[in-house]
Amino acid sequence: MTAAPTVPSTARTAPTTGRRRPILRTAVAAAVGAGLLVALAPAAVARPAAGPAAAGCGGPHGSAAVRAGAVATPEGRADWEAADAALAGMTDPGYATSALAAVRQDGRVVWRNATGVAELATGAPADPRGSFRIGSATKPFVATTLLQLVGEHRLDLDDRLECLLPGVVPNSTAITVRQLLNHTSGVADYTQDQAFDFRRPQWLDGGRFRHYGLQDLVDIANRYPSAFPPGQDWQYSNTNYILIGMIIEKLTGHSWNEEVTRRIIRPLGLTGTRMPGDSPLLPGRYAHGYYKADTGPVDVTLFNPSMAGPSGAGVSTTADLTAFLDALLGGRLLRPAELAAMQQTTANGEGRSYGLGLQRLDTPCGSFWGHAGGIPGYSTMMLGSADGRREFAANATVYDAPDDAANAAWNKVIETALCGARPADAGTDLARTAP
Repeated sequence: MTAAPTVPSTARTAPTTGRRRPILRTAVAAAVGAGLLVALAPAAVARPAAGPAAAGCGGPHGSAAVRAGAVATPEGRADWEAADAALAGMTDPGYATSALAAVRQDGRVVWRNATGVAELATGAPADPRGSFRIGSATKPFVATTLLQLVGEHRLDLDDRLECLLPGVVPNSTAITVRQLLNHTSGVADYTQDQAFDFRRPQWLDGGRFRHYGLQDLVDIANRYPSAFPPGQDWQYSNTNYILIGMIIEKLTGHSWNEEVTRRIIRPLGLTGTRMPGDSPLLPGRYAHGYYKADTGPVDVTLFNPSMAGPSGAGVSTTADLTAFLDALLGGRLLRPAELAAMQQTTANGEGRSYGLGLQRLDTPCGSFWGHAGGIPGYSTMMLGSADGRREFAANATVYDAPDDAANAAWNKVIETALCGARPADAGTDLARTAP
Protein backbone atom coordinates (compact mmCIF):
# COMPACT_ATOMS: atom_id res chain seq x y z
CA MET A 1 0.00 0.00 0.00
CA THR A 2 1.08 3.55 -0.56
CA ALA A 3 1.65 6.00 2.24
CA ALA A 4 -1.37 7.76 3.68
CA PRO A 5 -2.16 10.86 1.63
CA THR A 6 -2.65 14.21 3.24
CA VAL A 7 -6.37 14.90 3.13
CA PRO A 8 -7.30 18.57 2.98
CA SER A 9 -10.42 19.74 4.76
CA THR A 10 -12.21 20.22 1.46
CA ALA A 11 -11.44 16.77 0.05
CA ARG A 12 -14.97 15.39 0.13
CA THR A 13 -15.09 14.09 -3.43
CA ALA A 14 -11.89 12.08 -3.62
CA PRO A 15 -12.17 8.99 -5.84
CA THR A 16 -12.57 5.57 -4.35
CA THR A 17 -9.66 3.18 -4.18
CA GLY A 18 -11.48 0.65 -6.34
CA ARG A 19 -10.84 -2.15 -3.86
CA ARG A 20 -13.72 -4.56 -3.21
CA ARG A 21 -14.31 -4.97 0.49
CA PRO A 22 -17.08 -7.23 1.74
CA ILE A 23 -19.53 -5.69 4.13
CA LEU A 24 -18.31 -8.08 6.80
CA ARG A 25 -14.67 -9.15 6.73
CA THR A 26 -14.57 -12.87 6.04
CA ALA A 27 -11.29 -13.87 7.68
CA VAL A 28 -9.10 -12.73 10.51
CA ALA A 29 -5.69 -11.67 9.30
CA ALA A 30 -5.03 -9.66 12.43
CA ALA A 31 -6.27 -9.30 15.97
CA VAL A 32 -7.49 -5.78 15.29
CA GLY A 33 -9.41 -6.99 12.28
CA ALA A 34 -11.09 -10.07 13.64
CA GLY A 35 -14.44 -10.71 12.13
CA LEU A 36 -17.13 -8.51 10.58
CA LEU A 37 -14.43 -5.95 9.92
CA VAL A 38 -15.00 -3.70 6.96
CA ALA A 39 -11.39 -2.58 6.93
CA LEU A 40 -8.42 -3.80 8.94
CA ALA A 41 -7.70 -0.32 10.15
CA PRO A 42 -9.30 3.12 9.92
CA ALA A 43 -8.41 5.05 6.80
CA ALA A 44 -8.22 8.61 5.58
CA VAL A 45 -11.38 10.62 5.91
CA ALA A 46 -12.69 13.87 4.54
CA ARG A 47 -12.62 16.20 7.51
CA PRO A 48 -14.43 19.47 8.09
CA ALA A 49 -12.21 22.49 8.43
CA ALA A 50 -10.91 22.86 11.95
CA GLY A 51 -12.27 25.81 13.87
CA PRO A 52 -10.31 27.86 16.38
CA ALA A 53 -9.41 26.01 19.54
CA ALA A 54 -11.32 26.90 22.66
CA ALA A 55 -9.25 28.59 25.32
CA GLY A 56 -7.24 26.06 27.29
CA CYS A 57 -8.25 23.11 25.10
CA GLY A 58 -4.87 22.68 23.45
CA GLY A 59 -6.25 22.07 19.93
CA PRO A 60 -9.46 21.30 18.04
CA HIS A 61 -9.98 17.97 19.81
CA GLY A 62 -9.39 19.14 23.35
CA SER A 63 -7.90 16.90 26.03
CA ALA A 64 -9.15 14.45 28.61
CA ALA A 65 -9.06 17.19 31.22
CA VAL A 66 -11.53 19.43 29.42
CA ARG A 67 -13.75 17.33 27.16
CA ALA A 68 -17.26 16.62 28.39
CA GLY A 69 -17.50 13.04 29.57
CA ALA A 70 -13.76 12.47 29.51
CA VAL A 71 -12.00 10.89 32.48
CA ALA A 72 -8.38 10.90 33.57
CA THR A 73 -7.23 10.10 37.09
CA PRO A 74 -4.29 12.06 38.56
CA GLU A 75 -2.11 8.99 38.90
CA GLY A 76 -0.27 8.08 35.72
CA ARG A 77 -0.87 11.52 34.22
CA ALA A 78 1.96 11.08 31.71
CA ASP A 79 0.42 7.82 30.53
CA TRP A 80 -2.99 9.42 29.98
CA GLU A 81 -1.49 12.40 28.17
CA ALA A 82 0.29 9.93 25.90
CA ALA A 83 -2.99 8.05 25.40
CA ASP A 84 -4.74 11.32 24.49
CA ALA A 85 -2.06 12.02 21.91
CA ALA A 86 -2.27 8.48 20.49
CA LEU A 87 -6.04 8.76 20.14
CA ALA A 88 -5.70 12.08 18.32
CA GLY A 89 -3.24 10.27 16.04
CA MET A 90 -6.23 8.40 14.60
CA THR A 91 -8.25 11.47 13.70
CA ASP A 92 -5.76 14.29 13.16
CA PRO A 93 -4.21 12.65 10.05
CA GLY A 94 -7.69 11.73 8.81
CA TYR A 95 -7.62 7.97 9.35
CA ALA A 96 -11.01 8.13 11.08
CA THR A 97 -13.72 10.70 11.64
CA SER A 98 -13.86 9.86 15.34
CA ALA A 99 -12.01 7.73 17.87
CA LEU A 100 -13.16 6.79 21.38
CA ALA A 101 -11.26 4.82 24.01
CA ALA A 102 -11.32 3.97 27.71
CA VAL A 103 -9.25 2.10 30.30
CA ARG A 104 -10.66 0.45 33.44
CA GLN A 105 -8.30 -0.45 36.29
CA ASP A 106 -9.36 -2.47 39.34
CA GLY A 107 -13.03 -1.91 38.60
CA ARG A 108 -13.09 1.81 37.81
CA VAL A 109 -12.64 3.83 34.63
CA VAL A 110 -9.33 5.69 35.00
CA TRP A 111 -9.13 7.16 31.49
CA ARG A 112 -11.69 7.88 28.80
CA ASN A 113 -11.55 10.27 25.88
CA ALA A 114 -12.71 10.96 22.34
CA THR A 115 -11.24 12.82 19.37
CA GLY A 116 -12.64 13.84 16.02
CA VAL A 117 -16.23 14.64 15.10
CA ALA A 118 -19.50 12.84 15.59
CA GLU A 119 -20.86 14.00 12.23
CA LEU A 120 -19.13 15.55 9.23
CA ALA A 121 -22.04 17.83 8.35
CA THR A 122 -22.17 19.54 11.73
CA GLY A 123 -18.60 19.14 13.01
CA ALA A 124 -20.01 18.31 16.46
CA PRO A 125 -17.26 16.78 18.62
CA ALA A 126 -17.30 13.05 19.30
CA ASP A 127 -18.56 12.14 22.77
CA PRO A 128 -16.39 9.86 24.96
CA ARG A 129 -19.62 8.35 26.32
CA GLY A 130 -21.09 7.73 22.87
CA SER A 131 -22.43 4.43 21.57
CA PHE A 132 -21.19 2.59 18.48
CA ARG A 133 -21.61 -0.62 16.54
CA ILE A 134 -19.18 -3.24 17.88
CA GLY A 135 -19.22 -5.82 15.07
CA SER A 136 -17.54 -9.07 16.10
CA ALA A 137 -16.92 -7.82 19.62
CA THR A 138 -20.46 -9.22 19.93
CA LYS A 139 -19.04 -12.74 19.76
CA PRO A 140 -17.66 -12.88 23.36
CA PHE A 141 -21.12 -11.96 24.66
CA VAL A 142 -22.68 -14.78 22.65
CA ALA A 143 -19.91 -17.27 23.52
CA THR A 144 -20.27 -16.43 27.23
CA THR A 145 -24.01 -17.05 27.04
CA LEU A 146 -23.47 -20.46 25.45
CA LEU A 147 -20.77 -21.35 27.98
CA GLN A 148 -23.18 -20.51 30.79
CA LEU A 149 -25.50 -23.12 29.27
CA VAL A 150 -22.58 -25.56 29.23
CA GLY A 151 -22.03 -24.80 32.92
CA GLU A 152 -25.70 -25.54 33.53
CA HIS A 153 -25.27 -28.94 31.80
CA ARG A 154 -27.70 -28.00 29.03
CA LEU A 155 -25.13 -29.15 26.47
CA ASP A 156 -21.47 -30.15 26.18
CA LEU A 157 -18.71 -28.54 24.15
CA ASP A 158 -18.12 -31.82 22.35
CA ASP A 159 -21.77 -32.31 21.40
CA ARG A 160 -22.27 -32.79 17.67
CA LEU A 161 -24.08 -30.08 15.75
CA GLU A 162 -26.27 -32.72 14.12
CA CYS A 163 -27.77 -33.56 17.51
CA LEU A 164 -28.70 -29.95 18.16
CA LEU A 165 -29.62 -28.69 14.67
CA PRO A 166 -30.08 -31.74 12.43
CA GLY A 167 -29.00 -31.26 8.82
CA VAL A 168 -28.41 -27.53 9.22
CA VAL A 169 -25.06 -27.48 7.35
CA PRO A 170 -22.90 -30.03 5.51
CA ASN A 171 -20.70 -32.13 7.82
CA SER A 172 -22.98 -31.42 10.79
CA THR A 173 -22.44 -34.97 12.08
CA ALA A 174 -18.70 -34.26 12.42
CA ILE A 175 -18.86 -30.66 13.74
CA THR A 176 -18.78 -30.02 17.49
CA VAL A 177 -19.96 -27.01 19.46
CA ARG A 178 -16.35 -26.32 20.39
CA GLN A 179 -15.39 -26.16 16.71
CA LEU A 180 -18.09 -23.57 16.06
CA LEU A 181 -16.84 -21.41 18.92
CA ASN A 182 -13.17 -21.55 17.87
CA HIS A 183 -13.68 -21.46 14.07
CA THR A 184 -12.30 -24.91 13.30
CA SER A 185 -15.62 -26.20 11.90
CA GLY A 186 -14.84 -25.48 8.25
CA VAL A 187 -18.35 -24.04 7.76
CA ALA A 188 -18.43 -21.55 4.89
CA ASP A 189 -18.69 -17.87 5.81
CA TYR A 190 -21.93 -16.35 4.55
CA THR A 191 -20.33 -12.91 4.29
CA GLN A 192 -18.46 -13.93 1.14
CA ASP A 193 -21.73 -13.51 -0.75
CA GLN A 194 -21.99 -10.32 -2.82
CA ALA A 195 -25.13 -9.36 -0.92
CA PHE A 196 -22.77 -8.31 1.87
CA ASP A 197 -20.51 -6.10 -0.26
CA PHE A 198 -21.28 -2.70 1.23
CA ARG A 199 -19.72 -0.89 -1.75
CA ARG A 200 -22.37 -2.18 -4.13
CA PRO A 201 -25.12 0.34 -5.01
CA GLN A 202 -27.67 -2.40 -4.33
CA TRP A 203 -26.64 -2.44 -0.68
CA LEU A 204 -26.31 1.30 -0.25
CA ASP A 205 -29.63 2.03 -1.99
CA GLY A 206 -31.78 -0.28 0.10
CA GLY A 207 -30.17 -3.66 0.57
CA ARG A 208 -28.77 -2.51 3.89
CA PHE A 209 -32.28 -2.40 5.37
CA ARG A 210 -33.20 -5.98 4.41
CA HIS A 211 -34.20 -8.38 7.19
CA TYR A 212 -32.28 -11.63 7.55
CA GLY A 213 -33.35 -14.46 9.81
CA LEU A 214 -30.65 -16.73 11.22
CA GLN A 215 -31.72 -19.54 8.88
CA ASP A 216 -31.52 -17.11 5.93
CA LEU A 217 -27.85 -16.46 6.69
CA VAL A 218 -27.10 -20.18 7.06
CA ASP A 219 -28.86 -20.86 3.74
CA ILE A 220 -26.56 -18.31 2.07
CA ALA A 221 -23.51 -19.98 3.62
CA ASN A 222 -24.67 -23.35 2.32
CA ARG A 223 -24.34 -22.10 -1.26
CA TYR A 224 -20.58 -22.28 -0.79
CA PRO A 225 -18.32 -25.30 -0.18
CA SER A 226 -16.92 -26.07 3.24
CA ALA A 227 -13.46 -24.60 3.77
CA PHE A 228 -12.00 -27.87 5.14
CA PRO A 229 -13.06 -31.02 7.02
CA PRO A 230 -14.12 -30.21 10.61
CA GLY A 231 -11.18 -29.88 12.99
CA GLN A 232 -8.51 -29.99 10.28
CA ASP A 233 -7.71 -26.26 10.03
CA TRP A 234 -8.77 -22.82 11.21
CA GLN A 235 -10.71 -20.19 9.29
CA TYR A 236 -12.79 -17.36 10.67
CA SER A 237 -16.42 -17.80 9.68
CA ASN A 238 -19.24 -15.61 10.91
CA THR A 239 -21.64 -18.46 10.13
CA ASN A 240 -20.26 -20.31 13.16
CA TYR A 241 -21.81 -17.73 15.48
CA ILE A 242 -25.08 -17.66 13.58
CA LEU A 243 -25.26 -21.36 14.39
CA ILE A 244 -24.35 -20.67 18.04
CA GLY A 245 -27.23 -18.21 18.16
CA MET A 246 -29.57 -20.86 16.79
CA ILE A 247 -28.39 -23.33 19.44
CA ILE A 248 -29.02 -20.77 22.21
CA GLU A 249 -32.53 -20.21 20.87
CA LYS A 250 -33.30 -23.94 20.68
CA LEU A 251 -32.06 -24.66 24.20
CA THR A 252 -33.66 -21.66 25.93
CA GLY A 253 -36.78 -20.98 23.91
CA HIS A 254 -35.73 -17.30 23.72
CA SER A 255 -34.03 -15.32 20.98
CA TRP A 256 -30.27 -15.04 21.27
CA ASN A 257 -30.72 -11.27 21.84
CA GLU A 258 -33.05 -11.81 24.77
CA GLU A 259 -30.82 -14.42 26.34
CA VAL A 260 -27.66 -12.27 26.13
CA THR A 261 -29.61 -9.38 27.61
CA ARG A 262 -31.08 -11.50 30.42
CA ARG A 263 -27.83 -13.22 31.36
CA ILE A 264 -25.21 -10.51 30.83
CA ILE A 265 -26.37 -7.02 29.89
CA ARG A 266 -29.05 -6.55 32.52
CA PRO A 267 -27.22 -8.16 35.50
CA LEU A 268 -24.09 -6.08 34.81
CA GLY A 269 -26.08 -2.86 34.37
CA LEU A 270 -24.67 -2.23 30.88
CA THR A 271 -27.08 0.58 30.10
CA GLY A 272 -25.33 1.56 26.86
CA THR A 273 -25.32 -1.95 25.38
CA ARG A 274 -27.93 -3.41 23.02
CA MET A 275 -28.21 -6.59 21.00
CA PRO A 276 -30.65 -5.33 18.38
CA GLY A 277 -32.80 -7.41 16.08
CA ASP A 278 -33.94 -5.31 13.13
CA SER A 279 -33.75 -1.76 14.47
CA PRO A 280 -31.29 0.36 12.43
CA LEU A 281 -31.08 3.00 15.14
CA LEU A 282 -28.28 3.70 17.60
CA PRO A 283 -29.16 4.84 21.14
CA GLY A 284 -28.18 8.15 22.70
CA ARG A 285 -25.15 10.02 21.45
CA TYR A 286 -23.15 8.35 18.69
CA ALA A 287 -20.63 9.09 15.96
CA HIS A 288 -21.70 8.51 12.37
CA GLY A 289 -19.93 6.00 10.15
CA TYR A 290 -19.09 6.75 6.50
CA TYR A 291 -18.19 5.10 3.21
CA LYS A 292 -16.11 7.00 0.66
CA ALA A 293 -17.95 7.07 -2.67
CA ASP A 294 -17.04 8.90 -5.87
CA THR A 295 -19.50 11.64 -4.91
CA GLY A 296 -18.14 12.03 -1.40
CA PRO A 297 -18.91 10.56 2.03
CA VAL A 298 -21.96 8.31 2.25
CA ASP A 299 -23.41 7.97 5.73
CA VAL A 300 -23.71 4.23 6.49
CA THR A 301 -24.64 4.59 10.16
CA LEU A 302 -28.12 3.19 9.69
CA PHE A 303 -28.73 -0.36 8.47
CA ASN A 304 -30.57 -3.47 9.61
CA PRO A 305 -28.19 -5.31 11.98
CA SER A 306 -29.93 -8.63 11.34
CA MET A 307 -27.35 -9.07 8.56
CA ALA A 308 -24.86 -9.70 11.40
CA GLY A 309 -27.04 -11.20 14.13
CA PRO A 310 -25.11 -13.05 16.87
CA SER A 311 -21.92 -12.76 14.84
CA GLY A 312 -21.80 -8.97 15.11
CA ALA A 313 -25.00 -6.96 15.62
CA GLY A 314 -24.12 -5.49 19.03
CA VAL A 315 -24.05 -1.84 20.05
CA SER A 316 -22.14 -0.65 23.11
CA THR A 317 -19.88 1.99 24.69
CA THR A 318 -16.25 1.92 25.80
CA ALA A 319 -17.28 1.97 29.47
CA ASP A 320 -19.66 -0.96 29.00
CA LEU A 321 -17.17 -3.08 27.04
CA THR A 322 -14.54 -2.64 29.74
CA ALA A 323 -17.11 -3.48 32.42
CA PHE A 324 -18.08 -6.65 30.53
CA LEU A 325 -14.45 -7.79 30.30
CA ASP A 326 -13.91 -6.91 33.95
CA ALA A 327 -16.77 -9.24 34.89
CA LEU A 328 -15.85 -11.99 32.43
CA LEU A 329 -12.11 -12.20 33.12
CA GLY A 330 -12.72 -11.54 36.81
CA GLY A 331 -14.72 -14.78 37.01
CA ARG A 332 -18.18 -13.31 37.64
CA LEU A 333 -19.91 -14.64 34.52
CA LEU A 334 -18.52 -18.17 34.10
CA ARG A 335 -17.41 -21.03 36.30
CA PRO A 336 -13.62 -21.59 36.33
CA ALA A 337 -13.87 -24.61 34.00
CA GLU A 338 -15.77 -22.69 31.30
CA LEU A 339 -13.58 -19.60 31.60
CA ALA A 340 -10.49 -21.78 31.23
CA ALA A 341 -12.01 -23.43 28.16
CA MET A 342 -12.71 -20.01 26.68
CA GLN A 343 -8.99 -19.22 26.87
CA GLN A 344 -7.83 -22.53 25.39
CA THR A 345 -6.55 -21.58 21.94
CA THR A 346 -6.53 -23.79 18.87
CA ALA A 347 -3.49 -25.54 17.43
CA ASN A 348 -4.47 -24.81 13.84
CA GLY A 349 -3.02 -22.24 11.46
CA GLU A 350 -3.83 -18.62 12.18
CA GLY A 351 -6.09 -19.64 15.05
CA ARG A 352 -3.30 -20.29 17.52
CA SER A 353 -4.30 -17.21 19.52
CA TYR A 354 -8.06 -17.80 19.23
CA GLY A 355 -10.03 -19.54 21.95
CA LEU A 356 -13.80 -19.90 22.38
CA GLY A 357 -14.95 -16.43 21.39
CA LEU A 358 -11.86 -14.75 22.86
CA GLN A 359 -8.62 -13.76 21.17
CA ARG A 360 -5.26 -13.45 22.90
CA LEU A 361 -3.14 -10.44 21.99
CA ASP A 362 0.49 -10.37 23.12
CA THR A 363 1.84 -6.89 23.87
CA PRO A 364 5.11 -5.51 25.26
CA CYS A 365 3.50 -5.48 28.70
CA GLY A 366 1.90 -8.91 28.64
CA SER A 367 -0.93 -10.90 27.12
CA PHE A 368 -4.51 -9.63 26.97
CA TRP A 369 -7.79 -11.29 26.05
CA GLY A 370 -10.69 -9.84 24.13
CA HIS A 371 -11.98 -9.46 20.61
CA ALA A 372 -11.91 -7.07 17.69
CA GLY A 373 -14.79 -6.28 15.42
CA GLY A 374 -15.91 -4.23 12.51
CA ILE A 375 -19.06 -3.51 10.57
CA PRO A 376 -19.72 -0.77 7.98
CA GLY A 377 -18.27 2.46 9.31
CA TYR A 378 -17.04 1.14 12.68
CA SER A 379 -13.96 -0.67 13.98
CA THR A 380 -13.73 -1.86 17.60
CA MET A 381 -11.15 -3.43 19.92
CA MET A 382 -11.64 -4.59 23.50
CA LEU A 383 -8.94 -6.27 25.59
CA GLY A 384 -8.45 -7.23 29.23
CA SER A 385 -5.68 -8.70 31.35
CA ALA A 386 -6.07 -12.36 32.29
CA ASP A 387 -6.39 -11.44 35.99
CA GLY A 388 -9.31 -9.11 35.24
CA ARG A 389 -7.57 -6.05 36.68
CA ARG A 390 -7.09 -3.89 33.55
CA GLU A 391 -9.39 -3.50 30.56
CA PHE A 392 -9.28 -1.40 27.39
CA ALA A 393 -11.88 -0.65 24.73
CA ALA A 394 -11.78 1.59 21.67
CA ASN A 395 -13.79 2.36 18.57
CA ALA A 396 -13.00 4.34 15.45
CA THR A 397 -15.37 5.37 12.67
CA VAL A 398 -13.29 4.21 9.75
CA TYR A 399 -13.19 5.74 6.29
CA ASP A 400 -10.41 5.12 3.76
CA ALA A 401 -6.61 5.06 4.09
CA PRO A 402 -3.64 2.79 3.40
CA ASP A 403 -3.44 0.02 5.97
CA ASP A 404 0.17 0.58 7.03
CA ALA A 405 -0.29 4.15 8.22
CA ALA A 406 -3.61 3.48 9.90
CA ASN A 407 -2.31 0.30 11.55
CA ALA A 408 0.62 2.19 13.03
CA ALA A 409 -1.75 4.74 14.56
CA TRP A 410 -4.06 2.02 15.89
CA ASN A 411 -1.07 0.14 17.32
CA LYS A 412 -0.11 3.29 19.19
CA VAL A 413 -3.55 3.65 20.76
CA ILE A 414 -3.64 0.02 21.91
CA GLU A 415 -0.10 -0.12 23.24
CA THR A 416 -0.18 3.27 24.97
CA ALA A 417 -3.52 2.61 26.65
CA LEU A 418 -2.49 -0.85 27.84
CA CYS A 419 1.19 -0.36 28.55
CA GLY A 420 1.56 3.36 29.26
CA ALA A 421 3.99 5.93 27.87
CA ARG A 422 6.85 3.52 27.25
CA PRO A 423 9.07 3.14 24.21
CA ALA A 424 7.37 1.06 21.55
CA ASP A 425 8.67 -2.42 20.80
CA ALA A 426 9.68 -2.13 17.17
CA GLY A 427 9.14 -5.84 16.67
CA THR A 428 5.50 -5.83 17.72
CA ASP A 429 2.73 -4.93 15.28
CA LEU A 430 -0.42 -5.13 17.40
CA ALA A 431 -2.66 -4.38 14.45
CA ARG A 432 -1.29 -7.34 12.51
CA THR A 433 -0.79 -9.89 15.26
CA ALA A 434 -2.61 -12.96 13.98
CA PRO A 435 -5.11 -14.45 16.43
